[in-house]
Amino acid sequence: VVGTLLLFLRFYVFGSLWPGVHAGEALWQSAFQAVSAFNNAGFVIFPAAHLGGPGLIPFAADYVVLAITGALVIVGGLGYTVLRDVAVVRRITRFSLDTKLILLGSGVLIVLGGVLFFACEYGRPGTLGEMGVGDKLANSAFHSVASRTAGFNTVDYSKISGQSGVFTEALMFIGGASASTAGGIKVNTFMVVVVAVLATVRRRRYVSAFGREISLDVIRRAMVVGAVATAFVAVVVFTLSALEGDIALRDILFESFSAFGTVGLSSGITPGLGDASRVVLVVTMFVGRLGPLTLALLMAGREAHQFYRLAEEHVRIG
Repeated sequence: VVGTLLLFLRFYVFGSLWPGVHAGEALWQSAFQAVSAFNNAGFVIFPAAHLGGPGLIPFAADYVVLAITGALVIVGGLGYTVLRDVAVVRRITRFSLDTKLILLGSGVLIVLGGVLFFACEYGRPGTLGEMGVGDKLANSAFHSVASRTAGFNTVDYSKISGQSGVFTEALMFIGGASASTAGGIKVNTFMVVVVAVLATVRRRRYVSAFGREISLDVIRRAMVVGAVATAFVAVVVFTLSALEGDIALRDILFESFSAFGTVGLSSGITPGLGDASRVVLVVTMFVGRLGPLTLALLMAGREAHQFYRLAEEHVRIG
């Protein structure tokens, strides 16, 4: 509701979505955009004929629209448990470990993604090259927020550099938080893996963060979700490569990660894909949205009792 009101003020009261737009149309567009952003859907119904371009590209220099949309995407991607902690608990020191990991991970990914996109696309024609410095900063930040699962775009993703494509795929794969409207393996899953890796490198027997220990069961589940998701995306990439041999691998990678993360960004190849490839992407979207949650719930069930243990033997690593 707040997002709808703010967008309506921008689209009608203190500005005009397009010349001659009436209040009802402006309100409808505001409501749809707010709902789409909060739910990380990425759908845009602005008429390109009136605005001069598809998606949010016509708003690349509109800081108000970018800020409102980006804020809604972030809030929707944090999840309801995090929002409850922020609204009810309020004190950061009393937040749950899950909330702290989500907030830290989201903050780091937003900043890192924005910095990398700004650096890689600064002078690139077709993306940020023709923009002023302020617009470049705003669009880089918006890209980092939207690419993790929302799928809004203010630049043409068919023209981004290979480096930008790689870390954008990483952002899409990670996604937002558990119990949120976002896709991906979830940022808290990713943070558990990162913390576990750091603890192993530092030769720590137990894994902990923010003064709390993370159980071995949670670490195992995070590792399994990450490994299974990686393997699944690899199978999707292999399948699409076999079906679409004339399409560049970088474009297939981008489409595969976007589908798994239910992001909706595209390098522009989707309209030219065959029916079999489109079915593969549809299945990938279903698995990407439900797979990590289903897998986590299955592993959260009652453990099978083992009444014996086998002899331990050393296995070489590396």
